[in-house]
Amino acid sequence: MFMVDIAGVRILYTGDYSREEDRHLRAAETPQFSPDICIIESTYGIQQHQPRVVREKRFTEVVHSTVAQGGRVLIPAFALGRAQELLLILDEYWANHPELHKIPIYYASPLAKRCMAVYQTYINSMNDRIKNQYAQSNPFHFKHIESLNSIDNFHDVGPSVVMASPGGLQSGLSRQLFDKWCTDKKNSCVIPGYVVEGTLAKTIINEPREVTLANGLTAPLHMQVHYISFSAHADFPQTSTFLDELRPPNIILVHGEANEMSRLKQRLISQFDGTNTKVVSPKNCQSVEMYFSSEKMAKTIGRLAEQVPEAGDAVNGLLVRKGFTYQIMAPEDLRVYTQLSTANITQRIAVPYSGSFEVIRYRLKQIYESVASATEESDVPALIVHERVTVRLESESYVTLQWSSDPISDMVSDSVVAVILNISREGPKVVPVEEADKTKEETERVAQKVVYALMASLFGDVKVGEEGKFIISVDGDVAHLDGHSGDVVCENVTLRERIKTAFRRIQGAVRPIPLSAS
Repeated sequence: MFMVDIAGVRILYTGDYSREEDRHLRAAETPQFSPDICIIESTYGIQQHQPRVVREKRFTEVVHSTVAQGGRVLIPAFALGRAQELLLILDEYWANHPELHKIPIYYASPLAKRCMAVYQTYINSMNDRIKNQYAQSNPFHFKHIESLNSIDNFHDVGPSVVMASPGGLQSGLSRQLFDKWCTDKKNSCVIPGYVVEGTLAKTIINEPREVTLANGLTAPLHMQVHYISFSAHADFPQTSTFLDELRPPNIILVHGEANEMSRLKQRLISQFDGTNTKVVSPKNCQSVEMYFSSEKMAKTIGRLAEQVPEAGDAVNGLLVRKGFTYQIMAPEDLRVYTQLSTANITQRIAVPYSGSFEVIRYRLKQIYESVASATEESDVPALIVHERVTVRLESESYVTLQWSSDPISDMVSDSVVAVILNISREGPKVVPVEEADKTKEETERVAQKVVYALMASLFGDVKVGEEGKFIISVDGDVAHLDGHSGDVVCENVTLRERIKTAFRRIQGAVRPIPLSAS
């Protein structure tokens, strides 16, 4: 199945599907999102399949009774899908019936043989039944079935079971064997799936007295013909339940014979009566037009250019969808050209702190070039850091940070929080004049912690190496960042540029101070 999203309108195209688990494949899953349009197959219309256990029992009984009386069984099947399921059933049945071990089973299709390698390899794509069997041995390495390349290599002596393609008996090896075996009443032909109008397989289901052979001659049809459907197409109960779970407002029926499709359409209209569900069954090549009201949407774009402008920051903008078209515009133009409006988000956080506010001022001035006293009507001490974050002493037990949310301000606030928490861990103290000679070492240590905290918040796995270097691991890629120069060594070019950009922005928010490993 394919879920296609076009400007917010979801279209689900099922293709051929089945909600019933078979011998090797899992049942089709229900999509997580309900589509606006569901294009769904209608192969079986309102028909209902027999239970799988009943079908398998009928199939093995026909095969067993035919070979037991010395007859041959022809199973015309397509190379991919049903063939593998039927081969699993036959191999298991032969294994449980030792009296049949001398009777050969062949699958005669070069394409089926090539497909078998795929099934033998991708066991994890199969259902739990196959996975559990694989713990003992590969179930697609058949013990009682051989491949047959051509009819010239086939020794037609005594009873046998041959699965051959194509499934419609129009040509190929299946048609050759049918023409050879159709006149013997001991033989059987099992039609295992859906057959198309106009094919020989569809004709013999109605059991005519005579059939036309590939050479143009006619011959009596004496062999027994059994139609036992193992089709992978959904029947009506599966289709009805599937659509009831999805509840799409628009249903388009495809891949079905006109009469079956028409009957299915009427049943679905009755099923969804009163729900404003539209059911359409177009003819071949008929266009279907549906109209949807558009929605207005805007997404922020953090970086719209591969090269960062010389001014130092990335280009910022908005991706705006109006109708079914997209535009990129500056935030200040949003109100002019659309009916959308913008809003600012103010964030506020309280940080535990019980020391002197002057210590916070001193530490922040060591890191940031811009730390100014805020104008306050009350006597509450306050600072503005980097013209973005306001730090205020609210009480003797905590300080608050307040800022307008954007990527740079968020990073500044994170670093201020890290500084305050670091002061709290060390214990509040007044900085005496005699400690001035230690300022550089202290500044380096605090700056390193701030940069480390910011890089860890952006990339997750960050370790401090020697001489102020950082080791950053992202999805298996490892990068080495020089905290002094900002140089990055990494084989992944994309990751290297991300780290460079992040470090450059951090330097824009935090005064660039040489780092050390102390």
